[in-house]
Amino acid sequence: MEQRPLGRTGARVPVICLGTMTFGLQCDEETSFEILDRAFEAGVDFLDTANVYPLGGGLETVGRTEEILGRWMESRGVRDQVFLATKCRGKMGPGPNDAGLSRIHIQSAVEESLRRLRTDVIDLYQTHSFDPHTPIEETLSALDDLVRQGKVRYIGCSNYPAWRLEEALETSRRLRLARYQCLQPRYNLLYREIETEVLPLARAAELGMIVYNPLAGGLLSGKYRADEAPREGTRFTLGSAARVYQTRYWDSLQLGAVDQLREAVEARGLSLVSVAVAWVLAQPGITSAIIGASRAEQLSDSLAGADLELDDELLDLCGDVWWQLPRRPVVEGYR
Repeated sequence: MEQRPLGRTGARVPVICLGTMTFGLQCDEETSFEILDRAFEAGVDFLDTANVYPLGGGLETVGRTEEILGRWMESRGVRDQVFLATKCRGKMGPGPNDAGLSRIHIQSAVEESLRRLRTDVIDLYQTHSFDPHTPIEETLSALDDLVRQGKVRYIGCSNYPAWRLEEALETSRRLRLARYQCLQPRYNLLYREIETEVLPLARAAELGMIVYNPLAGGLLSGKYRADEAPREGTRFTLGSAARVYQTRYWDSLQLGAVDQLREAVEARGLSLVSVAVAWVLAQPGITSAIIGASRAEQLSDSLAGADLELDDELLDLCGDVWWQLPRRPVVEGYR
């Protein structure tokens, strides 16, 4: 599988990253292991998780995904072959310091993640979203300490708007602290807000771009229709995630646009899933696309997207979808 540089670091990662937020709720441990085995065999040794996963759970489930991932790496003996990424920021307990990006929470969160992941170092430690209640100097100083202590190799962030990202980069320059080496934003054929300011900033600053939701939460699989209700067992009905994903994607305009695109893609003998992943990877500045699954067989079309080259006509067809959709206000925080 093609490898790309992670920003301006010396590390290289595959163009496909396996997201694990389904592990522990949408799929049990046995199924999670099957997904991990299938991805690893295909050359996907870049794994992304977060301490608050699984998606759709609550305080009773936080940490479960990291635990599953830690047991898999230990049982397969592959920790040294994996580029391991996790995140902190979300609520991990009932106390006032059990969330956010304060020094006290970051120091606690990283120790717990190391324990659950059964490792002594995290390759990429990311802030899950910006914390407006903590000075950026405090957050970056705490992360810099983790790098110097050898508990974390690189740091990154997720869901930062351009002005927050530049503030963080400037603070690292000014105080000579470890800087964010990559950003993890939402990006797909139906959501391209990052192209206005975030993506140009990232290219200029030589940041890696590890994008999530390349399939729009499964909408770009083409399996849904505009006249149906969200299906049980998907992200659109899953616990605390249901409202977020329905707000993002579940409306007649987006469903209709996907249906038209699916027909055009299938007429060419292609899979919409593969095309959606390939389109993301073809955009300038993108390092890797995070794919996920609740069954191992779902990975095939996503993995195929890593090797699919789209012709100019199909690229134009995919590019037109976004411009046909109405613009919406950007939600601050978890973007």
